Amino acid sequence: MSAPSAKPVASLGFLTVVENEELGLIGGYLLLNASGRPLEFHCTAPVKPNRTQEILYGPTLRPFLCGEQIGQTLLAKSKLTPIVVCTNSESVLTARDFTHIPLVLVHASEASLVRPELPALFALARNRVITAPHYATDQEAIRAAWPPQAEHLDLLEPFARIREALAEAQKGSRQAA
Repeated sequence: MSAPSAKPVASLGFLTVVENEELGLIGGYLLLNASGRPLEFHCTAPVKPNRTQEILYGPTLRPFLCGEQIGQTLLAKSKLTPIVVCTNSESVLTARDFTHIPLVLVHASEASLVRPELPALFALARNRVITAPHYATDQEAIRAAWPPQAEHLDLLEPFARIREALAEAQKGSRQAA
């Protein structure tokens, strides 16, 4: 007789990119359970575009770096598949084109989110979020899978944890060098 399989843990992803003047862009991806406890953490090495890339990519450079290079890489590293991935960076929303996981933008100020090119805001936990452009149907999938025990979460708070963890990792790598 085989042992019963463990019930999969409902997880929530938090993906952000931090800019370091010296090093460039560094991505961090934190997965939490519905109670807000960490399950996984991943980060990238710094990515710094050269002047030629800045010229050739123009205004598409940041979405390319944050979404395609950093975001896509971090999402692929994860062992868990979250219900949703939250970001606090509009440029990271472009990562949605490279994953089946719904991706939403969480922002402190609703006023800056109300723009015609972005889908409508909707409530999620204690915040208001928007789906990635062209993925408005993600809202239904998120609502259907959202665990009730996650309703108390502030979806902006995990980004502070990620920034602090990235700062600690940078300190550690400087001391080792």
